[in-house]
Amino acid sequence: MKPLPNAVLVLADGIVFSGEGIGASAKAVGEICFHTAMTGYQEILTDPSYTGQIITFTFPHIGNVGANGEDIESADATAPTTAKALVLRTDVTAPSNYRSISGLNEWLCRRGIPGIAGIDTRSLTRHIRTKGMTNAAILHDPGGIDAKAIDALLQEAKACPEMENQELAHQATTKDSYEWSKLPWRQESAANNTAFRVVAVDFGLKWNILRCLKAQNCHIDVVPATTSAKEILERKPDGIFLSNGPGDPHATFERIGGEIKQLVESGVPLFGICLGHQLLALAFGAATQKMQQGHHGANHPVKHLESGKVEITSMNHGFCVGRDDFPEALEETHISLFDNSNCGFRARNKPVFAVQYHPEASPGPHDSAYLFARFHSLMQDTKNGNKARA
Repeated sequence: MKPLPNAVLVLADGIVFSGEGIGASAKAVGEICFHTAMTGYQEILTDPSYTGQIITFTFPHIGNVGANGEDIESADATAPTTAKALVLRTDVTAPSNYRSISGLNEWLCRRGIPGIAGIDTRSLTRHIRTKGMTNAAILHDPGGIDAKAIDALLQEAKACPEMENQELAHQATTKDSYEWSKLPWRQESAANNTAFRVVAVDFGLKWNILRCLKAQNCHIDVVPATTSAKEILERKPDGIFLSNGPGDPHATFERIGGEIKQLVESGVPLFGICLGHQLLALAFGAATQKMQQGHHGANHPVKHLESGKVEITSMNHGFCVGRDDFPEALEETHISLFDNSNCGFRARNKPVFAVQYHPEASPGPHDSAYLFARFHSLMQDTKNGNKARA
């Protein structure tokens, strides 16, 4: 008799992949997407924007850098608000890097993240590209998984709520305010002499964003997504940052849209990334929409419309700002060269700008790191009484 598989991936449309279990012996249910980055799997797996999602890595060799305590983007503990599971083509590669302190498999077990290896990730990726991101269930059980268990997984995948209308930012946010003081790796001092106070609103933010803000000599107060505009403005910030995060931006905006509008009207410089970009767009009257496959990778070309330059960027989002009926109050600044979706804007009469992609990278190229210096300049212009233009 053929032995039972110890790991299966079941899509909500009934497609089943059998393979070898990796990571924790556990079950996970969520939306499945694919990520094209060749590096940075630890950063990707700890990005809170992946709350509620299962990640398929299209690069076949994952694990060669091992795992360490530095290459993470959120608290290194059991993490219900980061990626739920992962899917690989080949088994976890043995670590071969001087910074490794453990293998990836051990790290996955510590965090309670299950995975499956040995499946045709090219076929799975093409299915997602054709049919769109769908819900799925993954189970790693060393005792073996029979047909009855597979049918139960299918029912769970079908019953899992769609990502549309899910408000997940308040699940991924910090519970308490705190100050951030760490610079980027190997950087010993800030790039600017003038220090500014920035309040960063955490919708599920990546730590490398905070490092990049600190590199601009910002004093950073991180506050929960539940913080009111009044409380934020009482801190007397020179600038306000709206972070990345998971879920449907419209669902989050329905909960806190009034607070975002108050921040816009305050005249304090605002910078948004990813979900922050979408929330600011909604505040100006734009619309957001679900994408078929989303943008998840570290090689996405984005055109800066004013200069004509192309930036290679890191992206992670399943929703975008619609370009139809783009608000007159906003000027589009960046577009994706993959699908022409909006990737950035600035307000015409407010010190506000935002981008859909991740200028902090981690992982990814640093072509867009200049945006943090732009935020510093915007705060400087506003403080000097100049008509600030993002």
